[in-house]
Amino acid sequence: MRHSLYVMAFAFALSAPAWAQDGALELAQARQAVDKATQADADQYAPDLIGLARQGLEQAQRAAGDRRERKNAPAMALRAAVDADLARARSEEATATAQLQLRRNEVNQLQRQLSTGEDRR
Repeated sequence: MRHSLYVMAFAFALSAPAWAQDGALELAQARQAVDKATQADADQYAPDLIGLARQGLEQAQRAAGDRRERKNAPAMALRAAVDADLARARSEEATATAQLQLRRNEVNQLQRQLSTGEDRR
């Protein structure tokens, strides 16, 4: 009986570091997603979403440090990462749309020059 208690205590001690790291991967992924969204100018093109992502990341970090809330940290971090990814995607879409419009304007200007004979030598 005493031997089995020692075995259980030893097993519990070995599993404690795994519990302490619960959600560490998800938190790192969420931080990385927020950083990528920030680099993609999400503050300009998707401010609400990047704000939600940052808030969610902060909540996940607080939960990871709270023994009672630790089990919720991975899901909270995952949600923050998804919000950040969406903010990055919307920002990249807005940037691409702006570049497309710029190219269309250039094409239209060149077509006008060709049709009016401007810039011919």
